[in-house]
Amino acid sequence: MEKVQVEIKNGICWLTLNQPERYNAIDHDMIALLDRCLTEVKDNHTVKILVIRGSGEKSFCSGGDLSVFHQLHTEKEAYRMLSKMGNVLFKVFSFPKPVVALLNGIAVGGGCEIASACDFRVSYPNVKFGFIQGTLGITTGWGGSTYVMERMNPENALEMLISARKYSAQEGYEKGFIQKILAEEDPMKDFYEWIQFFTTKTASVQEAYKQRRLDCYDLIDIKNRVEKEISDCSRLWESDEHHQAVRTFLNRK
Repeated sequence: MEKVQVEIKNGICWLTLNQPERYNAIDHDMIALLDRCLTEVKDNHTVKILVIRGSGEKSFCSGGDLSVFHQLHTEKEAYRMLSKMGNVLFKVFSFPKPVVALLNGIAVGGGCEIASACDFRVSYPNVKFGFIQGTLGITTGWGGSTYVMERMNPENALEMLISARKYSAQEGYEKGFIQKILAEEDPMKDFYEWIQFFTTKTASVQEAYKQRRLDCYDLIDIKNRVEKEISDCSRLWESDEHHQAVRTFLNRK
């Protein structure tokens, strides 16, 4: 079973994180698959919009798979992994077509970073999300703090990052992180009604407007800021505080 699934239908490219038994946590294989998939669909002119979602009903993405990444101990080892996923999220942020994070379940840690790299965040009503990295003695390390500062009011973003707590979808909407909360009775019907405004336009129109959005950014500056973020997280990753927090998390059951 492929850990990342890609389906293109009616102008929508569905990119599905497919490890539901692990809450769609990201591991080394998924990083490589995401990188490859984004490269392959980037220039596909049948694609009008990219939607990233999680498989199953519980999780969008629970972040990095700690059962795998706890084997990374040194700053250098952490940097290698973080920079690879950092490159993936920069591809998401600078993707030439609109990108939607469909938060169909919990989105925490690196899952929140993935959502932050997208242009829009659309959420099921009962979703919880949060940058919980601080509870593990590290910061965001894939570019999430850089992207969320661009996506919403920086003060609200800073509060979410430092608090390291989980927020409700309604709180996310009020703070400007989430653009739409879907109807509780039939969320996917509501989603298709929302996304039709994108799919009824030509791909060239979508790409032109997305480029106007990207023109607002100095992408070299964004990439440099992400690099600083990755370096900070790599340094903290090596700390005893982080490794003890991870051990506690993995042994909680």
